[in-house]
Order: sequence, then structure tokens, then C-alpha cells
Amino acid sequence: MIYDRILLRFGDLTLKGKNQKEFIKALHKLVALKMEGLNVEIDYQHDRIYIHLLDENQEKVIERLKYVSGISSYSFVVKSDKDINVIKETALKLMKEVVNTKSTFKVNTKRTDKNYSLRSMEITKAVSGYVLSNHKLLSVDVHNPDVELNIELRNDACYLYNTNVRAMGGYPVGTAGKGLLMLSGGIDSPVAGYLAMKQGVEIECIHFESTPLTSIESAQKVVDLVKKMAKFAPNNKINVHFIPFKEIHMALLDYVPEAYNITIMRRMMYRIATELAKRRNCLCLINGESVGQVASQTLRSMNTINSVTNYPILRPLCTYDKLDIISISKYIDCYDLSIKPFEDCCTVYVPKAPATAPKIDKAEQYEKAFDYETLVKKAVDNVNSICISADSDIDLPLMGLEVTEVIEMLKMKK
Repeated sequence: MIYDRILLRFGDLTLKGKNQKEFIKALHKLVALKMEGLNVEIDYQHDRIYIHLLDENQEKVIERLKYVSGISSYSFVVKSDKDINVIKETALKLMKEVVNTKSTFKVNTKRTDKNYSLRSMEITKAVSGYVLSNHKLLSVDVHNPDVELNIELRNDACYLYNTNVRAMGGYPVGTAGKGLLMLSGGIDSPVAGYLAMKQGVEIECIHFESTPLTSIESAQKVVDLVKKMAKFAPNNKINVHFIPFKEIHMALLDYVPEAYNITIMRRMMYRIATELAKRRNCLCLINGESVGQVASQTLRSMNTINSVTNYPILRPLCTYDKLDIISISKYIDCYDLSIKPFEDCCTVYVPKAPATAPKIDKAEQYEKAFDYETLVKKAVDNVNSICISADSDIDLPLMGLEVTEVIEMLKMKK
């Protein structure tokens, strides 16, 4: 292929004011991290990034770019000398490579080098006329062309391209601070984590496990989901905190009326997540709740559940319908894992008629039936944490063991 570079464009970063430089600096660092190990050179300009492919396979670079937040789009480009005759020859060579059937085209020129002798329209006319005269399959259509040839005349060189591929967008992960994702193992929460990272939020994950009430496979599913999500993290790694929830789970089943079981379970989870977030310097909680999707996600339920924390709660999916969520889940390669039928503590005992409009005073009354504060503190103090990378080979064939034992074995393995 004639292309020798990939042009990366900034998205919402361009809307930033005085701190724009900090966002761009973070994006530069993120791109460098994601390109590690590839035979490329990266040219950082004030409003662009060019990846010089050298002899690297462009498909490998494209695969890595899928995981870079802060890039709005990219194009395959060829770099040319600024001499107008060289530009015309390069344009013709490019169009001959990409067009092999009768097609229409137009030329768009952007001239950021204001000292160049020709104006944008003059460059457009010169190049389009030359290409039209020497490419017999092409005709001009300025309104609805089959192919657009874009020319960017910059201070250092001229760049030509005819593609524009949408990228992840958002902001470089980490620029918005760190949040704690409540990761259940279902479809929604990994998507919420992805969308949070897309907007610049670095994440750590918290998972409530109740082995042996729940199977070790449910913990394995969480590990596998985090491996997928870690590809979007700056260093391809995410910290995961497994909370031993069995004692609280049993207390809920013993002391709380069935209709309020899920409500109070979620209140316990929020208390635990808030305390862990403080310890881990996280600025918010993140979850996969979508308004009205299940009983605990009605606005009244959310109000009752939220009342136990003063931490900001991000719900990236709050207005998404299920088909939209599934579509993103498939895009980030989490869907097939998420639908594996291994129950977590939120699904193992689902009430037949859960309260959809629970009241705070009733929830507080039911909670007085057991010493939940001691159980919450014990759960947080006994958290089992591990850092999971995108290329981890963690497998949990250790049937019958509790997650605590498995995590200790994994730490020893590392």
C-alpha cells in the first residue's frame, strides 16, 4: 500500500481551554504506551499525531488504536513534499491504488501553512485537473462523490488521504481521575466501565463474591471480563477487589423480608464500596444501572439505596436500552463472557416480588435486626485484591475453593 502513516485526530480535547495541553500530553503518553513493542515512529504535533509505520503491519497498529481513548478518528495517509508537482504525482498514485472501477471523486484541500504560494482552491484545481486527466476511470462529482481525496498542507509537509475512520473518542483515560466500578459479571457493568474509561476515568473494580454460595466460575468470569477491559487501561492492567460477602449475604436471608432483600443488599454494597473507594483514593462509584431495568433500578429504589453514601455515583447506562448495551458489550468483546450462566450474589437468590418503591425508613428499620456495621467493616478489612492484566493467564480450575484461597494462590504465582 502507498500509505506510510496513520494520522490521529483529537476529539473533544480541542474544546478544552487553558488545560488543553495537559489533556494532549496525556494522550501522547497513552498512544506511546499502546504502541509499545511495535516498529513505529510517533510524530507528535500540536493538533495531530502521526504514526510512521516503518515496516510494521498496519493491522497491528489499528488493533491497538481501538483501545486509545481521546482519539476522535484516524486516517491512512501518505506524506509528500510540498512542491505542487510532487503533490499532483502523489495524488495520482494514491487514486490509482484505491480506485479500479468507474468512480466519481472530489478534492478537499486544507492549507494550514499560510505562507504557501498557492491558496487552497488553487491547489484543489491543480490536483483534481491532473488526476482527472491521467485517471480514465474517474469523473468529478463535488456533491456526492464515491471517493474524497483530502490534502492537508502543513508547515512540515503535505499529507494526502481518502479515509476517515471513527475512533474511540472521549478523553485519555486517567485525565478525569479514578473511580471504583461495581462489577457484577453481567452484561451491564463492563459496558459501564468501558464508557467511564472512554470519558477519561481510570477504574478499579470491586466484586462481591459469596463462595461457596456462588460458584468459583462466577469469580473466573469476573477475571476474564477484567482481562477484556484492561485493554483500555493505560498500562493494560486493572486492580480488582474481591469482597467476601457471604456473611452479609446469609444475614440478609435470615433477617430481612424477602421483598427488601435486594434493596438492603445493594445498600450494604454501597457502604462497602464507599469505604473501599476512600481507601483507594477513588473519586466516585460507577455501576451499570439503567433506569427501570430491574426492581433495584427504579428511581425510588435508587433513592433509597443511594441514601447510604455521599459519594458521586456515575451511571453511564442510565438512559440506554438493553439492545444498545448489548451492542457495546459485543464491541468490547465482553458479551459472550457476560452471558455465561454463573450466578453472582445479586442473582443467586432473587425475590419473587421485590419492592420497586422501597422506603428509606423501612430499610433502616430492617437493618436494625442485625449488626451490619460490624459485618461491613469485616468485609472491607478482608478484601482480596489482585492486579489483572490483559494478557494474564489466570485460570481457576480450583473447584471447591473459596475466592480467598484462590487469590492467595494467584499472588504466590505472581
